[in-house]
Amino acid sequence: MKSLEKNIYTFDVRSIDGKLLSLSKFEGRVVLVVNVASNCGYTSQYSSLQKLYDEYKDQGLSILAFPCNDFGAQEPGANKDIKFFCHNSFNVTFDLFSKTSVLGPQKLDLYQYLYDFGLEPQGVGGFGSKIFRLVKWLLYRIKGVWVPERNEAQWNFHKFLIGRNGIPVASFLSEVSPNSNILIQQLQEELRK
Repeated sequence: MKSLEKNIYTFDVRSIDGKLLSLSKFEGRVVLVVNVASNCGYTSQYSSLQKLYDEYKDQGLSILAFPCNDFGAQEPGANKDIKFFCHNSFNVTFDLFSKTSVLGPQKLDLYQYLYDFGLEPQGVGGFGSKIFRLVKWLLYRIKGVWVPERNEAQWNFHKFLIGRNGIPVASFLSEVSPNSNILIQQLQEELRK
C-alpha cells in the first residue's frame, strides 16, 4: 500500500479538448476513474455511467473518463471524434479526458499511481468471467501486446473508485456495470464519509 502523503489531486491531465487540468478540481469529491472505448462490447456502459453521474453528482460524485486504445484497438478515433461520439450517442456530461495509454511504459502517471495501490479487482465471477479472462490472455499473447498485471486495468471500462480524500479504495473489472450492487454499495459508502 502506498503512502497517504500523495493523492490523485497532485496530478495534472489533459481534457478531451487538450487543456491541462489539475485533478485538485475534484478535491473533496468521490471519483470514479474509468478507461473507456467507443468500439467495445462494454461501450454501452457509457449510458449507465451517465445515469450514475446524474443520480449522484449532487451528492459529490465525479466521473473521469479516459479514452484508451490499449485493449483490442477499440478506441481508434481522435479526441474530437471521441467527444462527438460520447455526446451524440450517450449525452455524456461527465468529464472526458484526452486519449491516453493506461498500460505499458507510456501509461498515464495517474494510472501508475492507481496501480501502485495493488487493489484486487472486483468482478462478477462465474464461468463467463473465466472465459473472458482466457480470451483476453490469448489475445494479448497472439497480438504481442502488453499483458496487464493483476492490479492494472484488465480491459476497457475498468473502474477505480477514489474516496473524498483522493485515495483509491476499490477496483472493478469491466464486467461490473456502473449500476451493479457491488459498485453502488461502495460508492454510497464513500459518499456518506
